[in-house]
Amino acid sequence: MDIQIGRGKSARRAYGIDEIALVPGTRTLDPSLADTGWRIGSIEREIPIIASAMDGVVDVHMAVLLSQLGALGVLNLEGIQTRYSNPGPILERISSSGSEDFVQLMQELYAEPVKPELIEQRILEIKQQGGIAAVSTTPVGATKYGAVVSAAAADLFFVQATVVSTAHLSPSSVMPLDLAEFCREMPMPVVLGNCVTYEVALNLMKAGASGVLVGIGPGAACTSRGVLGVGVPQASAVADCAAARENYYQETGNYVPVIADGGLVTGGDICKCIACGADGVMIGSPFARAVEAPGRGYHWGMATPSPVLPRGTRIRVGTTGTCEQILRGPAQLDDGTHNLLGALKTSMGTLGAKDIKEMQQVEVVIAPSLLTEGKVYQKAQHLGMGK
Repeated sequence: MDIQIGRGKSARRAYGIDEIALVPGTRTLDPSLADTGWRIGSIEREIPIIASAMDGVVDVHMAVLLSQLGALGVLNLEGIQTRYSNPGPILERISSSGSEDFVQLMQELYAEPVKPELIEQRILEIKQQGGIAAVSTTPVGATKYGAVVSAAAADLFFVQATVVSTAHLSPSSVMPLDLAEFCREMPMPVVLGNCVTYEVALNLMKAGASGVLVGIGPGAACTSRGVLGVGVPQASAVADCAAARENYYQETGNYVPVIADGGLVTGGDICKCIACGADGVMIGSPFARAVEAPGRGYHWGMATPSPVLPRGTRIRVGTTGTCEQILRGPAQLDDGTHNLLGALKTSMGTLGAKDIKEMQQVEVVIAPSLLTEGKVYQKAQHLGMGK
């Protein structure tokens, strides 16, 4: 139902992940029976979790490790890994920089040109170690480097921007990326994003996307919502785009997974996104806390180094455990940020959902007090959910 903001403007109420809760049904099941498997294109994974294509989150080593653990990591092909043959000293400068001169330092470091030979090298390094080579560029980067990615035989190509649509207007001097043609020509599945509405998600699916990323600005290091005032809370955005997926599937028989991207920190966040209709999630800051992460305890957004309008910042997330502990456990923390797979399986067991499709059908209620109700001591003592 629309809400009237003023005489000339009405708005639809949208909900964030923190405002909802999942309701147990009439049955439960042992968590070991919960099937969390999913697929993008021809690639099947046990864990519906993708590590974000951010320089503080995924490098070659992390991409290989995540593949071995049953998940997926996406390498940013317009970041530090493809601008510098030896990224180590550059990442050290970023992590040791003061907050006052950080933006200027990032703009300086990212002014170094992307080197096509490093794109090919990083993809080959991942594949030679048995990892899934999932890579990401902006639409402009896809135009520049698509042929290199194709020649290097990457396994998945993510084309990402703050907002991606099939109806993009460009100056006459610029040839915009034809998403449908790009999806047809690339020899690997192409995932497109980001979007937050039914209409755009449906258009991206019609263009040939093998997956659609949902989320504008909820990420821990992203400032797009503050800088641009643009975004839709994740629960509503995911539900709308999942509706587009279902309608597209009914019309064509082609199932295109919806991936909730950004703003998800705990196992509960992931469970609630899937209950809203997501097939999988993309997360950054939880993996940035891994011992193996390249960010050395820091995390920054992809648009942070923009030379004209930064839409991200650097946050200190610390280092809390290994990638395996964060993803598969055993958990050493009590706040839901370790053993994300265990959390998902246990939630599915509690809700009686045997697989992801059943998890998408569980009952959801509006519950703005879910994270605060009865948690006075945790909040006062900065423990568990009060951290």
